[in-house]
Amino acid sequence: MAIVLFTAVMGVILGTLQLQEKNQQEAALFRELVFAKQRIQLRFNSNTDSLLAISRELAASNDEMKVRANALQQAETLLGDEHEIRKLFWLNKNNEVQWVAQANRNKKDLGLGDGQSAEQVNLVKESLRKTINISQATGQPAYSQFVALDDKQVDPIVREKRIIFWQVVPISNGLDNLGVIAALYSTQGILDVIPAELKAQYRFTLMTDNDRVLAISSDRDTPKRAFSNQTSLDIGVLSPNLTLRIDTYPAPTNLTFRMLVGVVLGLSAFVIWSLWSVLKQMQVRQEAEANLKAETNFRNAMEDSTPVGIRGHAMDGRITYVNKAFCEMTGWKEKDLIGLKPPFPFWPEDKKDAQEEQMNLALNPKHYHEMKEGIRGIIVRHDGSPIDTRTFIAPLVNEKGVQTGWVTTVIDITESTKVREKLAASQERFITVLEGLDAAVSVVSIETGALLFANRFYRERFGDDSKGHFDLVGGQMAHHAMQELTEESSDQNPGIPPSALYQESESEEIQLIGDSSKWYEVRRRFIPWVDENLAQLLIATDITARKESDELTRQQEEKMQFTSRLTTMGEMASSLAHELNQPLSAISNYCMGVAKRLQGSTEVDIPRDILPALEKASEQAVRAGTIIQRIRGFVKRSEPQRKLCSIADIINDAVGLVEIEANRHRLSIVSSVAENLPEVPVDPVLVLQVLVNLLKNALDSMREAYPSSSRWSAPPVKITADLDTSTFPAMLRIQVSDTGGGISEAVIERMFEPFFSTKAEGMGMGLNICRSIIESHHGRLWAKNQMDAERTKLSGCTFTILLPLESSESRETENERNSQTKPS
Repeated sequence: MAIVLFTAVMGVILGTLQLQEKNQQEAALFRELVFAKQRIQLRFNSNTDSLLAISRELAASNDEMKVRANALQQAETLLGDEHEIRKLFWLNKNNEVQWVAQANRNKKDLGLGDGQSAEQVNLVKESLRKTINISQATGQPAYSQFVALDDKQVDPIVREKRIIFWQVVPISNGLDNLGVIAALYSTQGILDVIPAELKAQYRFTLMTDNDRVLAISSDRDTPKRAFSNQTSLDIGVLSPNLTLRIDTYPAPTNLTFRMLVGVVLGLSAFVIWSLWSVLKQMQVRQEAEANLKAETNFRNAMEDSTPVGIRGHAMDGRITYVNKAFCEMTGWKEKDLIGLKPPFPFWPEDKKDAQEEQMNLALNPKHYHEMKEGIRGIIVRHDGSPIDTRTFIAPLVNEKGVQTGWVTTVIDITESTKVREKLAASQERFITVLEGLDAAVSVVSIETGALLFANRFYRERFGDDSKGHFDLVGGQMAHHAMQELTEESSDQNPGIPPSALYQESESEEIQLIGDSSKWYEVRRRFIPWVDENLAQLLIATDITARKESDELTRQQEEKMQFTSRLTTMGEMASSLAHELNQPLSAISNYCMGVAKRLQGSTEVDIPRDILPALEKASEQAVRAGTIIQRIRGFVKRSEPQRKLCSIADIINDAVGLVEIEANRHRLSIVSSVAENLPEVPVDPVLVLQVLVNLLKNALDSMREAYPSSSRWSAPPVKITADLDTSTFPAMLRIQVSDTGGGISEAVIERMFEPFFSTKAEGMGMGLNICRSIIESHHGRLWAKNQMDAERTKLSGCTFTILLPLESSESRETENERNSQTKPS
């Protein structure tokens, strides 16, 4: 505090003196700047008044010679008194020079000197011309911009000072413009207005508003910390912006003041050093005391915060020290324990002799090294409750290396013992659950391939090795692939547990071929094992019974589909018999006609009489064969077989089969297939069965809606095929439409249910089988009613089928191919 206070006081004193001196210098500098500004402004005002007087005299006089003489004399008088004006010109209204106030009166040009180039002379003249225009336009004195004369023959330092500008005063009698008086100013001459004694003490600089230096009073440099100030000069109404700046020169050295400051600073440094030395001595002492106190507090805090009980024993076993944790552990106070000798009161009554003997053995220097794992015992709390403990012993050695006693640490292991017992019981229950599962559970090491765990179900079916595990995941090749993948993942993702890089796989159905073919549903994932190495967990459930049930269900569905086709053919039997009877009767008639023709005449023209009849008989035989072939293909019982088929061929076969019955009932069927439809992967027999059922249902709806007499004029049943691009990806769309009475909403909701039918003799399985067939092809089938134009009643129904253009197997193969090409 003394150092800070002393330094602050001395700083305030020196700062105050410095600030006072600075304020005095700035005030004096401002006064001199204002004085110089007033001198320059008064000089410009005086010059402007003189030039206005000359212009008025020239405008009022009619004697040209006398006027010129008087004006020239006044101009020369003005040039002799004012050093800032270099020349004066009188220009008439045609801007012709009448006279020039200078030493050589016969010279009629500007007289700028022989060192100027033609370009600079033109620049000066252009500046004069612009200023004359401004002055004549405003009728007031005007000033030009600054022009630098770069004379290469002049010394560079002097050359920078050759900056001039014009002042133009108009000559007018009130009506006519009689010319102007132009005064050529030098910026360096403006600073000559300032008294020489001021320029000896300060440096004055004449600048523009953009800090361009026009003139400077001295080339001497000012110190870095010199004081400066500036002000703007107002020299006329139409004058350029000028700024006058003042800077101070280095002041003379004040030796007395500097010596005083030096003595004060020296004394201050000595006082500060003395105080600093005292402070360092105090800090060293305080640091030693603080370290000792911190060490003591740290030891006490460590002993009080640890849950481990600590006892100090003398060489004879007497207790010399106990910490807070040991007192809380036993429930005894420190004063009750210090000085006690074995047997201690916190030992069980029935085990005091055994624990005393064990303690004497542990405190023997020859045997305490054998107690690395500590001594397990029991301590009875003050309230009589026992706790399990483990005690560790170490010798207490002083600074001379002599053992003075023992230090024992006591750990309460009651809770940890209970936890271990609970964990053991939990593990036993877990093992019991795994052993009772009806699924094979196995864990195999990725690194060695050894079987780490297997439950009862696994051991009964696969034995005690890992062969069954690898058979379920793909064999030894799968094991090598897992090892390589794990190594690559560990290299690419250092620091990340390998198990975090793998997710649980979806269930797979695996068939093991051996003594008895078995199906298993397998799920597997990677887990860290107890030794922190990566292992694979596999759970395999026997699904052989379910697969057999699925196969039986599939066979029953095939039988039901075959039965449905036979039922459909039974319903169409009378129509087929009538349809087959017509071509067969025609064949018989044609053959009998040919026979009679041959018997009745010996001259037979075979090409004209016989061949047409034989060709017609052949056509009718082909027709009958086609009908029979379609019937055989429709009712033929075979395994489902998908292949790329043309939907147009399937539709034609369906129309050909149902058209027989349609003709018998005086109805018609119209098919429309879009061009360039791709082939689709379907079972043609099953899809043909669906289309035949839908066409028969449409014909039945038409028969109910139209009486027999008007059926020839009824609209036909339509079947169309095209691409539906409203879905992604696009699908093949087949629609069967009729103009019957439609289907009620209640029937539409249940029409695809099994054994639901609106026909008295129907089984209710037709539409259910149709939907099952379409869904087995990963397609969709639904019905939608049609309304009439007024939307007042139903006018038919449309069944729509959507079939994918690619099979699910090809899509899965493509997805697998894409996934294999992606980086892992």
